[in-house]
Amino acid sequence: MSEHRPPQPAEAPRRTAMGRPAPVTIEVDGRPVPAHPGESLATALLAAGERAVGATRGGARRGPYCNMGICFECVVTVDDVPCQRSCLVRVRAGMRVRTAVPR
Repeated sequence: MSEHRPPQPAEAPRRTAMGRPAPVTIEVDGRPVPAHPGESLATALLAAGERAVGATRGGARRGPYCNMGICFECVVTVDDVPCQRSCLVRVRAGMRVRTAVPR
């Protein structure tokens, strides 16, 4: 009977990058941003360094919070359609996104 032993560090399986489609370009507030088709727009914005997509009436910045479409904190305008929850919108090439972040 062979003896079972836990894998040693040298024997641990290597992790590889998840297969994803090639990045496309989307426009965010007039600037080009790379993103992967099919990922959520909120994910693409966060990956591009956009931590806020809007502001409260008091001027506090707001950004994605729940990432499942319940809180409405990630609302943006996509292709001239207002009030789109970025966590529910999937990235596609050429989309135009407008945030409400005061610049």
